Amino acid sequence: MFFHTRVSCMQSPGSVTAMTVFFPLDTARLRLQVDEKRKAKSTPAILSEIIKEEGLLAPYRGWFPVICSLCCSNFVYFYCFHSLKATWLQGQRSTPGRDLIIGVAAGVVNVLVTTPLWVVNTRLKLQGAKFRNEDIQPTHYRGIMDAFVQIMQQEGVGALWNGTFPSLLLVLNPAVQFMLYEGLKRHLLRGVNRQLSSVEVFLIGAIAKAIATTITYPLQTVQSVLRFGQHGRPADRSKLLNSLRSVMYLLINRVRKWGMLGLFKGLEAKLLQTVLTAALMFLLYEKIANTTFRVMGVKRTVTSH
Repeated sequence: MFFHTRVSCMQSPGSVTAMTVFFPLDTARLRLQVDEKRKAKSTPAILSEIIKEEGLLAPYRGWFPVICSLCCSNFVYFYCFHSLKATWLQGQRSTPGRDLIIGVAAGVVNVLVTTPLWVVNTRLKLQGAKFRNEDIQPTHYRGIMDAFVQIMQQEGVGALWNGTFPSLLLVLNPAVQFMLYEGLKRHLLRGVNRQLSSVEVFLIGAIAKAIATTITYPLQTVQSVLRFGQHGRPADRSKLLNSLRSVMYLLINRVRKWGMLGLFKGLEAKLLQTVLTAALMFLLYEKIANTTFRVMGVKRTVTSH
């Protein structure tokens, strides 16, 4: 267990560094997803608008709660992923199918445990933003703990799990990503005894994440809207008890307003952010992992990732 904790922790520095470097791209993506009246423009144009209206540091608003959530989420996900993989395989050869199933299982646990953190950080990240949609009500959270308290008092404990259903569906995103990454990695190393180059790691990380992100982006949009908690529909009990109906309502409503392209509003910023983040994360992870295994005196196999 200690070994898997160590492996899961090695992923965090890469994730935090990558998220910090490309954080403004995620800010642009989130604004386009939740602000219905903000016109979709190029990512530089959106960031320019945000800086002009809200200040130079506005693209980094909410950085700390996002990083806290990311560290917790990565620890839970990778700990479960590596633990399940070691328990199931027990020395057997890994396959893309097995990687996918293990990734889904780890993702489900991660969603159920960390969704409240992501709900809070979404609210904090959008607090103080200048929305084009004037119907959005401003919030006044003083920090992470105050946000937790206010949400529970005003909306109920269940509101902390807003967006859980699309999040559960979105476990396919990292699952597909890691299946593709591991598959490409095994293909490149087939029949040879070497380490991947930095360029190879960067490219296969970017390809894997780009495919996974594009496939699941409409669900990511619904997830953001639900977490924000202001989506133009009464927050009644039936919505909480019928998450599928709520997701379908938001998807259909978006298509009616803007057509099919409305489901992919902000995809450019998301692709830039996630692809570059994933590629840099994998690159840093491989470097950290190789160094750690070398220091520990343990020979690292291809499937140990």
